[in-house]
Amino acid sequence: MSIVRVRFAPSPTGFLHLGGLRTALYDYLFARHNGGSLILRIEDTDQNRKVEGAVENLIAAFSRLGIEFDEGPGLGGNFGPYVQSRRLDIYSKYAHKLMERGFAYRCFCSAETLELMRKEQQGQKQFPKYNRRCLTLTEEEVNQRLEQGLKYVIRLKMPDDRTFEVHDQIRGKVEIDVSQLDDQVLIKSDGYPTYHLAAVVDDHLMRISHVIRGEEWLPSTPKHVYLYECLGWQTPVWVHLPLILNPDKSKLSKRMNDVSVDSYLQKGYLKEALINFVALLGWHGADDRELYSLLELCREFTLERVNKAGAVFDLTKLDWMNGQYIRNLPLEQIAALCKPDFTQAGIDSGDQDKFHKVIELVRKRVTLSKEIVQQSVRYYVDQQISGQDLETLKKESSQRVISWFLNELNALREISGTDLQAIISKGKELLEMSAKEYFAPLNIALSFSRSCPELHGIIDILGLDETRRRLRLAENVITQE
Repeated sequence: MSIVRVRFAPSPTGFLHLGGLRTALYDYLFARHNGGSLILRIEDTDQNRKVEGAVENLIAAFSRLGIEFDEGPGLGGNFGPYVQSRRLDIYSKYAHKLMERGFAYRCFCSAETLELMRKEQQGQKQFPKYNRRCLTLTEEEVNQRLEQGLKYVIRLKMPDDRTFEVHDQIRGKVEIDVSQLDDQVLIKSDGYPTYHLAAVVDDHLMRISHVIRGEEWLPSTPKHVYLYECLGWQTPVWVHLPLILNPDKSKLSKRMNDVSVDSYLQKGYLKEALINFVALLGWHGADDRELYSLLELCREFTLERVNKAGAVFDLTKLDWMNGQYIRNLPLEQIAALCKPDFTQAGIDSGDQDKFHKVIELVRKRVTLSKEIVQQSVRYYVDQQISGQDLETLKKESSQRVISWFLNELNALREISGTDLQAIISKGKELLEMSAKEYFAPLNIALSFSRSCPELHGIIDILGLDETRRRLRLAENVITQE
C-alpha cells in the first residue's frame, strides 16, 4: 500500500453529528492502523449555510473524544490552507484549465431561466437537467456577455453516453450510467466552487490516498472520476461507507433525530462508549467482540471488515455499552468526570475517601454518568420520605428492625466490615423475617429508598455516627408527623 493520507472534510453547516463522527473515526483508525496521516479540511464553500461557531465546536468535540488530526486549521502542514474559502484562486485556476481543454464552459442562464427549463422538461416527462444552451455560444457571444457584466457559472461538460466503472474498496466494481447526470456546476456565480470541483482539486493537491465517505456520495463519484480524468490526475481509492439506519431501517437523519455528538456527551454518555459504539456501526472485528478501547480499534481496524449493508443505530446497545464503561473504567477517571456535576449540584465532595466510595457504589447501578450525582445526593443530604416508603417505615415490623439494628450499632465504638456483615446476618436470622421485610426499612432509613445498593456499602459510606442518626430519624418517623 502507498503512503496513507486520508481526510475528514466537514462543512461548517452545523455541529458534529454521529454520521460525521463515524466517517472521521474510520479515517482516524485507518490512518493509525497503516501509519498514515489524517487531515482536517473545512469545506466552507456554501457560505449561505455556514453556522457561526461550527468549526470551533467541531474541533473541540474531537479534542474531547481523543481523536487527533495531523494536519489542518491551527495544526499546520505542507498542503494548506486547509479552509476552502481561502483557496478560491486555486479552484479558479483549475476551472479555467478545464475550459481551455474543452471540458467545461460558462453558463449565463439566470435562476428564472433554469426554473422554467425544469418545468418544461417535467411537463414533457423528461429527466430535468441543463439543456446546454450556453454550450453553443461563440467566443464573441461569451465576450459580449462578460462585457455586459452578466453573472455566470462554470459547468463541467459530462459525456453524453458513458458507463463509468468505479472500483470501491467495500463494494467492489460499481457501474454507473451517466446519461441522466447534469452538467455539474463547478464554480458558482459568487466565485466559490461547488463540492465536486473543490474536493477533487484538494484531494489531489493534498495527496489524499483514500477517500472515505458515506455511500450517499456514490452516485456523484462518476463526476469526480471524470474530473480526475480531464485534469490528467490519478484517482484515489474510493471507500463508501454504509448508511446508518433507524431501527425501522429508515435513514438516520440529523434533521429528524437527536444525532449531535455534543448532545450525547452532555447526557452522560462517555467518550469511550460513544467511540466504541460508533466504530461498530458498519464494522466488526475478527473475533466479534463488543468492547474495544480506541487503541485496540486502531490495531484491529481494516476496511475489509466494513460491511456493505446499512448499520442500525440501536440506542439500547449504546446504553448497555455506556454502563459497561462506567462500571469498568478506573474509579479515579469516573470520579474526575463526575466531580463538576457534584459541584454544580451543590454537593461538597471534599472528603475524597467518601467521594470515591460513593462513586464506586453508585456506578454499578447507572447507565449514564449524569445519573451518578442523582443517585449520590442521598449519601450527603437527607431526602424526603413519602408514599409507600413512608408507610413501610410506619409498620411495626419495620420499627422492630430499625430499633434492633440501632441498638446493635450503639454498642460499638467503631465498625469493621466483618462486624457489619455479622450484624446484618444476625439480625435477619434473629428477627425471623423475610429479606424484603428486613432490608426494606433499613434501606429506606439509610438511603431514603428501598431500591439501593448493598446495605454494608451504604453504612461504610455514611460512617457509624451518620448511620445512627439516620436510624434514629427513621425510628421516630411516626412522631414526626
